[in-house]
Amino acid sequence: MGAQWKAKGKAQVADAKGKLFGKLVKEITVAARGGADPASNARLRLVVEQARKASMPKDTLERAIKKGSGTGADAVNYERVIYEGFAPHQVAVMVECLTDNVNRTAPEMRVLFRKGQLGTSGSVAWDFNHVGMIEAEPATPDADPELAAIEAGAQDFEAGDEEGTTTFWTDPTDLDLVSRALPANGFTVLSAKLGYKPKNPVNPANLTAEQLEEVENFLAAIDSNDDVQNVFVSLGG
Repeated sequence: MGAQWKAKGKAQVADAKGKLFGKLVKEITVAARGGADPASNARLRLVVEQARKASMPKDTLERAIKKGSGTGADAVNYERVIYEGFAPHQVAVMVECLTDNVNRTAPEMRVLFRKGQLGTSGSVAWDFNHVGMIEAEPATPDADPELAAIEAGAQDFEAGDEEGTTTFWTDPTDLDLVSRALPANGFTVLSAKLGYKPKNPVNPANLTAEQLEEVENFLAAIDSNDDVQNVFVSLGG
C-alpha cells in the first residue's frame, strides 16, 4: 500500500482525474504564494510539472497561479493543516488538508474519525519521518534505480505503487535537487512532493480480511473529503 494511501477500484479510478485536478489546483495556488514564476520558485515548478503531466488545461493552470500569487481577481488563501490519529485497529494516519476554512474542515474531520480515533498534534507524527517522495519511471530499459538513487542523492528507493515505477525517498530539503538529477540518471519524474513515511508500518498480514476492509473503508471516507490533499498511513505494502 505504501506510505501514501491511494484509492483502489473502478469507481475511484473513474473519479480520479477530476479529484487530481482539484488537488493540484490547490497545491499550485499555495505554491504560487512564493512567486508566480516557476523558474524562480522550485516548489511551484515541481507541482506545475506534475499538472502538465496530468494534462491539466493551460487556462486552469494559469488561473491557479494567479489565485495564489494574488494577481488574479479571485485570489484565495488556503491553509495547510495536518490531522493525526488512528484508523480502525490502531493503524496510524496523518491527513494533510488544504482548506480556506478551518472552522469547516475541523468538525468534518472529527466526524470522519469517529470510526477510528482523532489524536492531538504530535500524537502519531513521532512514528513518521518527514520526507521528500519522488515517483519516477525508467526512461531507458537498463535504468538502475539503485545507481540512480546514489548519483542523484536520494536517501533510499523502493518499488512504486504503480507497476514499473520507483519511489525515491529524499531529505525534505533535497526534493528539488534530486528531482532535477534523476532524468540525467535514466528516470522520468512523474511526481515529487513532501510527505510522511511510517517508521514502523503495520504488516497487513497481521490483519484479517474484514479488519483490512474496515481500514480501507475508513481511509476512503477520509480521502473523499474535498479538503483532503494526502493521506499517509502506517500500513505496509
